[in-house]
Amino acid sequence: MRRLAARLLGSQASGLLLVIIALSLALALCAGTHTDRRTGRLVNNFLNRHTLLQTATDASFFAIMAVGATLVIIAGGIDLSVGAVYSLAGVTMALTLRRLGPLSPLTTVACGLALSLGVGALAGLLNGLMIVGLPVHPFIITLGTMWIFRGLAFVASRAESILLPDALTAVVKLPLGAAGLYPIPMLTMLVITALGAVYLSRTVMGRHIYAVGGNPEASRYAGLPIARIRVGVYVVAGLCAGIAAFLGSGFYGAASCADATGYELYVIASAVVGGASLSGGRGGAGNAMLGALLIVLMRQSIRTLRVDQNYEWIIIGAAIVVAVVLDQLNARLALRRLLRKPDMTPPTTPT
Repeated sequence: MRRLAARLLGSQASGLLLVIIALSLALALCAGTHTDRRTGRLVNNFLNRHTLLQTATDASFFAIMAVGATLVIIAGGIDLSVGAVYSLAGVTMALTLRRLGPLSPLTTVACGLALSLGVGALAGLLNGLMIVGLPVHPFIITLGTMWIFRGLAFVASRAESILLPDALTAVVKLPLGAAGLYPIPMLTMLVITALGAVYLSRTVMGRHIYAVGGNPEASRYAGLPIARIRVGVYVVAGLCAGIAAFLGSGFYGAASCADATGYELYVIASAVVGGASLSGGRGGAGNAMLGALLIVLMRQSIRTLRVDQNYEWIIIGAAIVVAVVLDQLNARLALRRLLRKPDMTPPTTPT
């Protein structure tokens, strides 16, 4: 039990949880209170179910994309186009549903989900094929596709906001018995995170992703299909962006070419703060979700403390730098401990 407790307390996830709890307590102390109109009781402005669920909902869109981006980072890549994929998937879904006209609620939801996931997967496949087939760094490839996808969304929508059918919004905003609350995005985030965690830690394919990111040359000599693995993680990242687009556009009832602008920073920050190493070979889906929650809590604290929101980018950018520096320091300390470890192999006797 002691060893298990020590492992849990020493893990990246436990550290993130402690930071999230500490920040939540600080927000609760600084947020103040208000009087509930129905009950007449004093309610904390932060520690109430509406604010907490809204915070989880805001984090869900980042977290779902961060799970896909974490797979890419573990495999040694980077994806700057996730926000643009979100926008293109949402705009394509909205325009197609508007052109199809009135449909049954079930058909509307099925078509919308298929379109959003299809566009996301196709965009991810394009990213992966270009990265594998062209001798160019993934940063440059995804930077270019980011503008391409965003431009396609701009041209297709003519910079207009396209409304989505009420049937789709009704599904995304199902209360599930909780009056005034919409837990579908949060529940989807938990499901995607669980699937990502199981895939990475409990399947052979997930271990292959770690191997490719940790040591590509050794993976190549071991016979792993490196090209297929790298294409696959970008397809998964595109699918996650498509799911987030379906939920986000449905939640807000419209889609536009400006949707998810700047989400690249939040997604990469969520993955990096969650412990994903930009050099590849390390990361986790659960930590990415916790990183997204922490980023959203940081944004919430800026609003609660009434700090100028222009400082938001500065704080999140600083968090990325600190997380990367700490990751590098941790890697160097681990290497030093490994080098200092005495050789435990018994000496061989000469014959």
